[in-house]
Amino acid sequence: MKSIEFKSSINVRKVREDFPILSRKINNHPLIYFDNAATSQTPQQVIDVISDYYSLYNANIHRGVHKLSQEATDKYEASRKKIQNHFNAKHPHEVIFTSGATHSINIVAHGFTEILKKGEIILVSAMEHHSNIVPWQMLCEKTGAVLKVIPMNNEGELNMAKFETLLKLNPKLVFVNHISNALGTINPIEKIIEKSHEVGAAVLIDGAQACPHIKSDFQKLDVDFYVTSAHKMCGPTGVGILYAKEKWLNKLPPFQGGGEMISEVTFDKTSYAELPHKFEAGTPNICGGIAFGAAIDYLNEIGFDNITSYENELLQYATEKLLKIDGLRIYGPSKNKTSVISFNIDGIHAYDLGSIIDKLGIAIRTGQHCAQPIMDFYGVSGTARVSFSFYNTKEEIDHLIVAINKAVLMLK
Repeated sequence: MKSIEFKSSINVRKVREDFPILSRKINNHPLIYFDNAATSQTPQQVIDVISDYYSLYNANIHRGVHKLSQEATDKYEASRKKIQNHFNAKHPHEVIFTSGATHSINIVAHGFTEILKKGEIILVSAMEHHSNIVPWQMLCEKTGAVLKVIPMNNEGELNMAKFETLLKLNPKLVFVNHISNALGTINPIEKIIEKSHEVGAAVLIDGAQACPHIKSDFQKLDVDFYVTSAHKMCGPTGVGILYAKEKWLNKLPPFQGGGEMISEVTFDKTSYAELPHKFEAGTPNICGGIAFGAAIDYLNEIGFDNITSYENELLQYATEKLLKIDGLRIYGPSKNKTSVISFNIDGIHAYDLGSIIDKLGIAIRTGQHCAQPIMDFYGVSGTARVSFSFYNTKEEIDHLIVAINKAVLMLK
């Protein structure tokens, strides 16, 4: 592919050199990776940190007096501190390392099993990932609480008037994603948190889709719980965080029992460790936690203002190009969205489209995107989804358009 110039302050050509996988060829075509909403790619700077861990100081943490254990512990806790500073959490112990956003949400859902009472109301938005729906349904089954849904409209936006009506039911908990993984819609979480707190409800925000694009300030948001995963932030899979205000972490019971999360164990009684260890039973993904911190360093070096600006440019460019294709419909055309586009083309199944353009080296996502209620709302079985990152280019989008047009000729 020939190089092109960009208006963005990001030097895209230089950035792309950080990602070894982008030099791959798929079916003799240069890889074009447009599945960033599922998993972003990993820069060499983070890969090196992972390699260094296993090559130089692989050891368990918090338990050993030997040098390797101390080095691993120091780097792991330094990563926690980086994450605290990045998101502006008040305390480092409000950052709990988990296996990802799904694990984080389940920790909170489990904790409220002992707090929520029969008949009490909890609210969830209509545009959630399954991981921010199913744990709350399970919670309701266990407690007798009642789940109510904040509806959405055809633009892919939440019905905020209906949300305020639902708040009159005095819900105890409210769950909303920061950005929809299926549509790219940026939800007005500041207003949702403020209005929810006015009726005494605690709020959990699923930030897995937002954190690659937006730098959130937890204290400014005044959010009770916020979850995210490293693998969408140029980090490794299998690690993420649960942020929770200290008062909630002290109130909720542990999710798992075992080593590390205890203060004292006898056969008569066990007492739990102080935060954050109370919620971190067993040997964690030490390497993943350290690499998560390295990924955050990498993203901050590029700058989130630069990332947001450039990805918005890609979104606008791709949207204009895609809408020129006959019979193509974009779902969730909100004006306030990030670089995710879900679409279908009349008479063509999304899976067939995705399969054909994969032969041309282009990776997109097809299906329900773990958001079946959204698909049901639009009356479709699934969509094709393209999602962009700061290492993608307009030229790659041009190749996508050519590939889609080729696929249309083959499938119609």
